[in-house]
This record gives sequence, C-alpha cells and structure tokens, in this order.
Amino acid sequence: MDHTLAASSGVQLDMESFCKPRLSGSGMSLPHASHYIPLLPVDKTIWTCAVEAITEYCRIVWDIFPGTRFISLMSIGGGAVERLSSWHQDQILCVQLLMVLGPARPGTADLLSGCLAALQNLTEVTPAQKLQTQPVGNKGRVVVVTKLHSDDEARLYYQKFCDLVANVNRSVDGDKVPIAHVQLVLLSFIGEKEPSRVNNGSLSGGGSGVSGEVVEMQCGSCVAAKLCSLVVRHYNLASTTVTGIPMKEEQNASSSANYDVELFHPAEAHAATAGDNSIRTTRQDTDYPTVTLKWSTPRTNASQELHQCSTAFRITSVDVNSRPSSCLTNFLLNGRWVMLEMPKKTPTQHTKVMSHMLAAHGGDIYIHTLLTARTVLEDPPSISEGQGGKVTDYRIPDFAQLIRANMLVPYGKNGPERSREQLDRHTKHFPITLSQTTLFSIGPPIESLLKFIVQSELTDDEVLECKQVIFSLLNAEVQGDSLNTSHIRTKGLKKEDQYKAMWKELERFLLDHNSSANHQKVYECFLHCHSKEPVSAYDSSSGASNQESVNIDQALEELDAAVAASLPRHGGGSKRHHANETSSDGSKKRRVTQPSITSSTSPSVTSGMSLLTIMMQKIKSSEGKCLPFAGQLKAENNVTKLYANFQKEKDKEDMSSRRK
Repeated sequence: MDHTLAASSGVQLDMESFCKPRLSGSGMSLPHASHYIPLLPVDKTIWTCAVEAITEYCRIVWDIFPGTRFISLMSIGGGAVERLSSWHQDQILCVQLLMVLGPARPGTADLLSGCLAALQNLTEVTPAQKLQTQPVGNKGRVVVVTKLHSDDEARLYYQKFCDLVANVNRSVDGDKVPIAHVQLVLLSFIGEKEPSRVNNGSLSGGGSGVSGEVVEMQCGSCVAAKLCSLVVRHYNLASTTVTGIPMKEEQNASSSANYDVELFHPAEAHAATAGDNSIRTTRQDTDYPTVTLKWSTPRTNASQELHQCSTAFRITSVDVNSRPSSCLTNFLLNGRWVMLEMPKKTPTQHTKVMSHMLAAHGGDIYIHTLLTARTVLEDPPSISEGQGGKVTDYRIPDFAQLIRANMLVPYGKNGPERSREQLDRHTKHFPITLSQTTLFSIGPPIESLLKFIVQSELTDDEVLECKQVIFSLLNAEVQGDSLNTSHIRTKGLKKEDQYKAMWKELERFLLDHNSSANHQKVYECFLHCHSKEPVSAYDSSSGASNQESVNIDQALEELDAAVAASLPRHGGGSKRHHANETSSDGSKKRRVTQPSITSSTSPSVTSGMSLLTIMMQKIKSSEGKCLPFAGQLKAENNVTKLYANFQKEKDKEDMSSRRK
C-alpha cells in the first residue's frame, strides 16, 4: 500500500450528522440554540478511502475463509517497507490493522521495493502449506494500492514486476518455495471529481507464470461496489440477497417493514441453479449477479431440513454495519434459522421450493444448500412422470423389450461389432413416445411384422407372415375399419388420416430395414399394393411361390365377399341405386393395387389390375343384368321429361269444359 496518498479525495464527511439531536417530550427534535456553532465537514484523503476499501476487502475474505486464505499487508512510504501483518491467522485483526496503518505520510513511495518485499514474502511457507503432505503449486496475488497517472506507467510497472519474479525464483533456497504463478493487481485510487487516467483491463506479456490487471477506483460511493466486484472475482464468490425480511421499525415498534440483506459466500452454494438466469439480477454499479431468495418463516424444528442438506458454506454480510444486516446476524447467532425460498417461475405455481437455509454453528453463520429434487429416502419417480408432474406417453413396454433383446453376453470373435450392428438395427426407427407414431400403437395385429423386420435375415415363413399382415391391413382399410390405436392423439384422427399416417410410417420402417433379399420381398409387396415401382439392389424377378399366390387370391376373395355382402339381394332399380352408392363409397377409399406377383397356379390374377378396378368390373356386371330405365330409352339429348301425359290430360279436360 502506497502510504503517501495524502491528497484530498473530494469526499466530505459530515460531522454534524454524528451529533445526536436533542428531543422534546413528544419525541420531536428541538432546534439548536442561537449561539450554537455547527461542525464543519472534514475532507477525506485518498489514503483514508484506500484503507477503508482494503480493510473491507480483508474482512470479507477472513470471514468466509478463516485459516485457509491468508493476506499479508505491507506499507511503502518514505523509502522504507513496513510489514503490517504476517501469514499467521491469529495475528490478523481489523482493529489492530487500522491502528497500524495510521495517517498518510509525506514523500514518494518506491513501489518496486514494495513489490520485491511482497514476492519474497510469497516464497515463505504458510501454516496451511506446512500441513500438506505433498508439494503443491505456490500461487499468490500481489495487490498494489497506489495512484497511476497513465497507461504507460502501468505497463512499465508490470514489466519490471515480471523481472522481479524471475529474480526471486532464481534466488530461492532453503525452506522457501518458488512461485508457480502470481497475479499483479494495480489498484489506482483517484479523487471523486478527477478524470480517469488509466483504462481498466488485463496486462499481457508476462509469460505463463505472471498475469496482471489494472483497476481504477474513484473515491466516493462507487468504491464499495467496485470493491465487491473485485473480491467476488478474486475468490470465486457468489451473492445472495435475502428479500422480504420482516423487521420492526426503529421509530415505531408497532409497525414492521420488509428489508433486503446481501450476503457473500462461495459460489458452490448455487451450483444447483448455475444455469437458471431467472433468479439472478445485477445491481446498479456492480458487474456480478446476485441470487434473490425470499425469507420464509422458520419452523420450530429444522431437523428435517438438515437431513436434506448437501453443502454448507460460511457467509458474511456485504454491508456489515447496516441495521438489517445486524438484526439478521443477531437473529441467527441466537440459535434461530431462516429458510430461503426460490422465487416462483410461473404465476400458477403454488408450492414453495426451499433451496437454502441460514443457520449458525459455533459462532459462524453458514448457508446450507438443500436438495430441491427427490431425496434417496423417497420412492423413485415413475418413468412416465415428466417435468412438472406431467404424465408422458413413453413406450415403456417396447423399451423394456428392446433392453431384453440387446443384453450383452460374452461372445467369441466380432462380439462388440455384432452387438453394435444389432443395436443399430433395432433403433433405426424407434419413436420414443406413442404420440410420435401410429404404426407402433396399433398393437397385436402388427406385432409379428415389427418383430421379424428388425432381424438381419428372414426365413420364407417369416416373409409370408409379414405379407399376411400387410394384406390384413389392406382388408381392414377397404372394409372401413378404424385402426385400434392406443394413443388419444391418433384416436381423434379420421380413418383416412389414420391409414395415411400408418402407411407412410410403414413404408419408412420397411425401407430402413431393407437389408436382405427377403426384406426386399416384403418391401416389394408393400409397393405393389400401393401402385409404386419397387427400387432396390436386390433381384426380385424370379417370381413368388405358390403359397404367396394362394394368399393373394385368398385376400382378393375376402375382398369380393365384403363387396357382395354390401350389395342388396333384391333386383330392379333399387339394385342400381345401391350399386351406385357402393361405387361412390368405393371411390373415396384409398386406391390399392393387386401385387403383381405371377404364378403358374393362379392364371386368373391379372398383373397391373388394382382392387378398385376389380370392384368396378363386378359392379358393372351386376348392373348389366338389370332392365334399363324406360324413360332413359326415350330421352332426347339425355334429358327425359317427367309426367309427359299429365299435360295432355289436362288439355282435354279444358276443351270439354268449354264445349259445355
């Protein structure tokens, strides 16, 4: 610390405010006598502002890290370097420190000699380092409190400081430890109304073992905010603001008001909410965020909350001399505790989330991090329980089958490769939820196809069964049956939309698993049924077996039976009417085509004819057996006049009435 900062800071201390006014019987302040001489304000020097800032810096560090973080203070003035405190924790007291610092001294300070003494002090072993069984890196920080006049002066000090570090490390011997890394922090204090002289920022060019930064502080109300930002950055601290503290008014004890108190503690206390920016705010004149937690009325017994505690860290008040901070500290030191509630994220949230607890142990105040999630003593949540207690539609049974089908067991050669290939096949098309799929929500009618297609190879019987599944789905669509889906989202769709989504997903599923010749046969069967040209690397021109052709004929026969059942058995014009209705209904169905599979045992099956064409041929043949409409035969230009004789009879009646 530069002990020669005797210049005025421009900050005036109002001494009159420290005089307690006289009170009348009603509690009102009485005016002073006519001969009363008010006290003049006192100007504070830059040295006084610097001492207040450094003392507060040390208080925060010593309150949060007692016995683990050490600070040694030195003053430079009049050509001499005076060591004010050592590394021993029991010798550091803020009151003694203020007495040792004293007023500013005249003269010019030699900052380089002070930096050399500080570096030599860093090579000494601290009590905490003596307890280490293994050697650790000797790291430290040198904070120089002075007044800089330009950026060039700051860079010059930094370059000379780097040379001093190299010289000190070369001269280390005995029980001293070389410096692994040191940071130089140049704190430049200027008056309240003085213009800025240096730019804040880092200093480069010192190598891997030295780093530096320049921080300019303007005396006045901004010193406290910048000091807090500095200590938060140096020691990885976090800020918590306890809001809504009920406190009785000093002037009126019958009323109470809510106050806020800001606390400093290690940043690990907010590790659980590191990514949640909704509870973090930035105060004015500061560059660090603070987490706002609400005061909650403490319970009579905190044993339950202590069981859920995961971490505990010491805290200290930012403004230790304020009345709210003092009341909160006394409240906690008297054996009470405070529960801290996280702010509600949504207006509809009614449950309280207690994230932290303040309590005192052995004369020190700690912030306890509580588990906001489920504890190990509670039952684990259901896999279907989503965020916020919402029930999800995960395919849990299908996922369990996937796990059972891909269990790892010892195997011979190429075991890991085959396992990865199998898992890749089973997960090529695997929707996570039922709302994402229509195919996998149908259930038993399609289970065999889903089971066989994911295999690497298919037998002829498995191919036959897969084709039967496709034909059964076609038959269900022609008959107008709805898909028996298990999800409410797909249940609300129309039949046509259900089948459209199902066919589209089935085509993608078959194409993703088209890895063999038998897979290609199933895929071609699907394409033929939907009037699509098969495109694949596998040769399928050899035809199908007799059993395949018989199954196709059987499917067509079932389709014919369904059409015949829908037609009425009485003849005449009514038959024509119902046939037209059947034709119009059939036109709304999906156009499906007969698989173009040739066989010597089924010559009646014509290649390229769709099922709709076959249906229309049968309807036309049935219509040909009916007698044509008599009026249609006499129609002129395809227009038939109804009740043609009605007008003739009416004219005859009119003629007969006129004759009478």
